[in-house]
Amino acid sequence: MPGEIQTIEQDVLVIGAGGAGLRAAIAAREAGVSVGVVCKSLLGKAHTVMAEGGVAAALANVAAEDNWRVHFRDTMRGGKQLNNWRMAELHAREAPERVRELEAWGALFDRTVDGRMQQRNFGGHTYPRLAHVGDRTGLEIIRTLQDRVIHTGAKVYMEYTVYRLLTSGGRAVGAVGYRRESGAIVVFRAKAVVIATGGLGKAWRITSNSWEYTGDGHAMALEAGAELVDMEFVQFHPTGMVWPPSVRGTLITEGVRGEGGVLRNSSRERFMFRYVPAANQGEYAETEEETREWLRQTLAKAAGEDVQITARRPPELLTRDVVAKAINKEVAEGRGSPHGGVFLDISAERPPDEVRAKLPSMYHQFRELAEVDITKEPMEVGPTCHYAMGGVRVDGDTAAATVPGLYACGEAAGGLHGANRLGGNSLSDLIVFGKRAGDAAAEAARAMKELPPVEDAQVEAYRGEIMAPLERPEGENPFAVHEALQATMERRVGIIRNRADLERGIEELERLRERAEGCKAPGTAHFNPGWHMALDLRSMVLAAEACARAALAREESRGAHTREDFPEPRKEFSAFNLVVHRAGGAVAVRREPIPEMPADLKAALEGN
Repeated sequence: MPGEIQTIEQDVLVIGAGGAGLRAAIAAREAGVSVGVVCKSLLGKAHTVMAEGGVAAALANVAAEDNWRVHFRDTMRGGKQLNNWRMAELHAREAPERVRELEAWGALFDRTVDGRMQQRNFGGHTYPRLAHVGDRTGLEIIRTLQDRVIHTGAKVYMEYTVYRLLTSGGRAVGAVGYRRESGAIVVFRAKAVVIATGGLGKAWRITSNSWEYTGDGHAMALEAGAELVDMEFVQFHPTGMVWPPSVRGTLITEGVRGEGGVLRNSSRERFMFRYVPAANQGEYAETEEETREWLRQTLAKAAGEDVQITARRPPELLTRDVVAKAINKEVAEGRGSPHGGVFLDISAERPPDEVRAKLPSMYHQFRELAEVDITKEPMEVGPTCHYAMGGVRVDGDTAAATVPGLYACGEAAGGLHGANRLGGNSLSDLIVFGKRAGDAAAEAARAMKELPPVEDAQVEAYRGEIMAPLERPEGENPFAVHEALQATMERRVGIIRNRADLERGIEELERLRERAEGCKAPGTAHFNPGWHMALDLRSMVLAAEACARAALAREESRGAHTREDFPEPRKEFSAFNLVVHRAGGAVAVRREPIPEMPADLKAALEGN
């Protein structure tokens, strides 16, 4: 019955069952502790499946010149060197081993002619680096990990929402949530807690994110006393569907451009040649003829021919922030497609059978949702809110948050990607730091003889908050508040920002918080989506405020953060990250100096 309290006890509680959460659970179980995995939806219904194009790892299967140092350099340059360099180092070093581990567990990657894992080009990567399964890589990784986690004996709790973390003596000791089906209140007791809840994209109207992405982990961690980092950096993927309206924002993998797809405006001009940043001049092609030569060379090399890639990369493979802002400008200046985007065309670059073989999901997605055959005609695309570079501030080696007993990994954790994430680094992030988080959480759990105490008053207070929307005699419709939140974030904290909009946005968010706290969900706790939305609003508004306040504090343009009132990077802002924390109950922002990088990593960054 709603309001009754069920208690579940595990050594390690993993909140989230995407790639990061599943990899953390596997590591913790293999370390010999009991593990509970909580997922808001069903097992396998994780946003990891939207990472379609591939997993980035310096396997050097296609380009023998590739190695972890080049991957480190690409990641740091893509992140404008605001990355946690230790995380970037570990990620580049360990990604190949983690990918081969997936293969050993049964993941079926596409192959080169001599049987090795095939790798494709992606924006910002110097060499073909993304191991892939057509354009369904994330789905294959989730399939592999969920099969593995079940066989380890971890307990999976599906369709549970975790609402707040429990703390005692300044330590994370579990969480309070509810069963989405029945409304039953659940207390999870644990020796260590891993947050792997993903991002916060549902705070924006146009997004590739599914309904679960409501910033739960960001908000829970912040309210429990942890810190967030890099919250101003929200990645708008350049290519989401723009038509029909029912699927606006649905992701189109960067793999389309990696396989030779080109961007054109309403005049059919290949406009990306005009947007190559000065710092990248010489790295990217200047003519269509050169890009066609690049495609010929890369396809030949991928087929096993002894070919040297001498042509420069197409400008469509610039980093996502550059491409998204270029598309945004084309549309703003009247050169957009009929439905407010631009055209992405692979039909003129690859034969139909190759397009269907390399991009099966994209082919079926457009045939079924937009009645477009991408082997014959272009796609209409535009930027869509896709990924949060910011998240829980963690230690690079252990994924430990600033609250004892609390760990975070995947998109819920900040640091690795800095100001902008390279495509493909999300999947390798999940498996590298998912394992590290699980290992560290298990070690902490083994060091404790018994479960730490839970404070009954805290549990009862959170139970009251969870049930409040159902018990209020009146209140606002939570879906109306969510619509207003999305309008604020789209208008005030979107791709292009300025002081006036951000200040107005923060004021609007403060009013939205009050509206969210007074929402009413008619009906009972059984199968009540209005109730779920009323509770999700708390997380979304808090995470959105953290983003807006950090964006206001960073008075420059860098990576995925663009201020039209400060259009250039400023040297003084390259020396620190912005950390969001609670100060007297309010959301505050402070500067955190970036530690000095070791000499060997400096050499790798400089290409030595």
